[in-house]
Amino acid sequence: MSDTPRYTTAVGRRKTASARVKLTPADKNSVMVNGMTARDYFGTAERDGITLDSFKVLESKKNYTIEARVQGGGKSAQAVAVRHAISRALLNDDAEGIAARPALKSAGFLKRDPRAVERKKPGLRKARKRPQWSKR
Repeated sequence: MSDTPRYTTAVGRRKTASARVKLTPADKNSVMVNGMTARDYFGTAERDGITLDSFKVLESKKNYTIEARVQGGGKSAQAVAVRHAISRALLNDDAEGIAARPALKSAGFLKRDPRAVERKKPGLRKARKRPQWSKR
């Protein structure tokens, strides 16, 4: 029995969205997000395609079954969080490994998007919007 794991896991994030991904070698690529296919979960082909961008950049011949659990944020942020997690998992995978890093890094798939909503300040209507001022 070999001591290599049957699957690779990673966490990806964008803004307030968080995705936990499990990559398992398979015959063809398939993505399941929260128990649904990525196409059904995200609703558009564009967001569905974002999840597989890592494989397009690498032009990978290896196929995986991808199981993702996402929470927080909106659908677009969740799709990018899944892509981030897949990219990180591919780096941890023995087959792809170190050769994948330069391509994924130059495509920007290893960078976490740290932006978040700014907090509301006291005395203001929103984070920066001030109450209307009148002279009289």
